[in-house]
Amino acid sequence: MIKAIKIYLFLTALCCATGLQLYAQTSLVIKEGELWYGGAVNEAHLMPFKDGYSLDMHGDTRGNQAVPLLVSTKGRFIWSEEPFKFAFEKNRLLISQTKSAVTIDSTGKNLKEAFSIASKRFFPSKNKLPDTLLFSKPQYNTWIELVYNQNQVDILNYARAIIDNGFPPGVLMIDDNWADYYGRFDFRADRFTDAKAMVDTLHQLGFKVMLWVSPFVSPDTEVFRELLAKKLLLLDNGGDAGLQWEKAEKPAIIPWWNGYSSVVDFTNPDAKKWFLGRLEHMVNTYHLDGFKFDAGDAEFYPPNGLAFKKVSPNEHSRLWGEIGLSFPLNEYRAMWKMGGEPLVQRLRDKKHNWEDLQKLIPHLVTAGLMGYQFTCPDMIGGGEYGSFIGKDKLDEQLVVRSAQCSALMPMMQFSAAPWRVLSKQNLAAVKKAVDVRARYTPYLMEQVKNSAASGQPIARSMEYEFPNQGFAEVQGQFMLGSKYLIAPVLTNGSTKTVYLPKGAWKDDLGKKIKGPVAITIEVALDRLPVFERINP
Repeated sequence: MIKAIKIYLFLTALCCATGLQLYAQTSLVIKEGELWYGGAVNEAHLMPFKDGYSLDMHGDTRGNQAVPLLVSTKGRFIWSEEPFKFAFEKNRLLISQTKSAVTIDSTGKNLKEAFSIASKRFFPSKNKLPDTLLFSKPQYNTWIELVYNQNQVDILNYARAIIDNGFPPGVLMIDDNWADYYGRFDFRADRFTDAKAMVDTLHQLGFKVMLWVSPFVSPDTEVFRELLAKKLLLLDNGGDAGLQWEKAEKPAIIPWWNGYSSVVDFTNPDAKKWFLGRLEHMVNTYHLDGFKFDAGDAEFYPPNGLAFKKVSPNEHSRLWGEIGLSFPLNEYRAMWKMGGEPLVQRLRDKKHNWEDLQKLIPHLVTAGLMGYQFTCPDMIGGGEYGSFIGKDKLDEQLVVRSAQCSALMPMMQFSAAPWRVLSKQNLAAVKKAVDVRARYTPYLMEQVKNSAASGQPIARSMEYEFPNQGFAEVQGQFMLGSKYLIAPVLTNGSTKTVYLPKGAWKDDLGKKIKGPVAITIEVALDRLPVFERINP
């Protein structure tokens, strides 16, 4: 019996003026007990996929990382170099809207083997690391504290308050609205009297400094006119799908969360050269250490967009990812098909509520399962600013549990200042979570280095580490490497049900427990339950 089957789905273009294409479809029978994961990281809380779920990945990465990969608990995987549509209907998995060859491989026996085979073949880890400070210390982002009022005085005050309140310095990220407009790469003079001195001071305080950037350029500006004249922007075909790039003149204007802008066309080597040159200018002029690369979602490259090279919207997103390879200190929020690369991926902005807190673990472990092992959870307490509007007081318990949830993930990132929003007691609980991270950092860094070499996730789902033992639906706990089971409280209460696999375990209080067993425990607000695997 042939176990590995490669099916080439050839696309046939109709010979007509409309340019319609016929796409082949394949139907895969789902095996008894087989469960599937993959596609878009931001959908991970819906995984394993249920009957009726469907997603067309062409131009849709769900605002986060995505990969043309599906993996199953029975060791099978599906891969294509281009986006495709998939749907679950009763006992079948339907693959359609394909635009390149589709590989269906069944040589593995479980989820871990399916991932390992796929990753080694299609997105092998490059054995390179992002800047290790991103892992070894907490990160701090100015977004929730300052939002669009990024300015020199408040950034320095935020940094000093981090240290004054007993938190260790690490990477500090200056967020959006530091420039006069999008596409201009210099600090705005009305808010930054001496940006170079500011960055130098942050360095003296022990921080490395990242700066928020995007691929957008504000229309009707000096930079916009310069780039349009050189045709370094995505152009608009005006509804004429047959229009040649050489004859196009109008820029595509893209709606996004900050209004309407043009976007740099990274299929053009000259555009990439220009953008990298501006980033180097920021590094050399202001002594910056790296960049937070926002946007780049496939949805920002619409059908009317006309690029120097014809590629899918998803490929535009991947090309945005290539920019970060020049900077070890990097972070992305949207990505396509860049697994195994030394790029940091952050989960999509989460709201300040318990429902979104419960999405962190399934989203994070699924990112690792898609080849994005260097993934950061969203900002502690939530990074979606809209959910903070109108709140005079935050849910302090939620902030504490959020910090604990992030504490032993590959990275942890603060934004809302804990010392501002928490009582003295709850602030102490958050600082204790940071101390827990410091205690496990040597092991964490071992896993980071091992992951760079092997491609294995740092944070792993229970099904990945303990295949076919009934953990496929468990979303409230995860494994840090193969040794530690992390079980944070994710609900508004103090009870937690923990599912321990077979073998001997020891919890963070020193109690030994024999698995397999499900235990319900009471968890104090300042405790993060950790279970050490002492008898694999």
